[in-house]
Amino acid sequence: MKYRHLFFDLDHTLWDFDANAVETLADVYRNLELPGQGVDDFDLFCKHYLHHNAVLWDRYHHGYITSEELKWKRMWRTLLEFRIGSEPLARKMSDHFLEILPTKRNLFPYTHEILQHLKEKGYVLHLITNGFEKTQWRKLTNSNLGHYFEEVITSEGSNSVKPNREIFEYALRVTGAVLPESIMIGDNLDADIKGALQAGMDAVFVNHLGITTDVSPTYTVHHLQELETIF
Repeated sequence: MKYRHLFFDLDHTLWDFDANAVETLADVYRNLELPGQGVDDFDLFCKHYLHHNAVLWDRYHHGYITSEELKWKRMWRTLLEFRIGSEPLARKMSDHFLEILPTKRNLFPYTHEILQHLKEKGYVLHLITNGFEKTQWRKLTNSNLGHYFEEVITSEGSNSVKPNREIFEYALRVTGAVLPESIMIGDNLDADIKGALQAGMDAVFVNHLGITTDVSPTYTVHHLQELETIF
């Protein structure tokens, strides 16, 4: 085997963040009675949230905001779309969201099958995630994914975030892996692919959305089952 250590991203790669977020937003919308507070269109509410979440995660990846700012400001910016400027409500929504989200179990097709396949072939699987420590562990437990991975490296635990070189170097130290035997597998071109390549690590771009890019990953797949053609 050319590779021995496979480092997976979690959100948007294995765990279907958007599907789980929409289910969670429905719970928040109902539990906090948001229609009565001026948020009168659930579909628009979801659309605005997913947009602001993506924008703020990008800012977090690049060190422009803290994790705490990300957590509540994505809700605050969503509320502003409905001309509601309540920080207390945004923080309450954030607390509810983060409590419910990790209980959701939507995965991309073939997630369990590919992870089991790779384990049976003798690969050592790990996670490198920018998600929050407590939240990511709850996701792994509730979706029955945790047992596949030897090490789970989070941004909080490593004191760094993808795409910074430091989190990849930390991952190598923790796992005892070396670069020639290691590869990153993720959906985010900046955090996962560019980050890994800049750290000297090969990378597989999991292009679920079929986007066009001028980035040149080591490999590209459009479905998790296609990983079987690489490993």
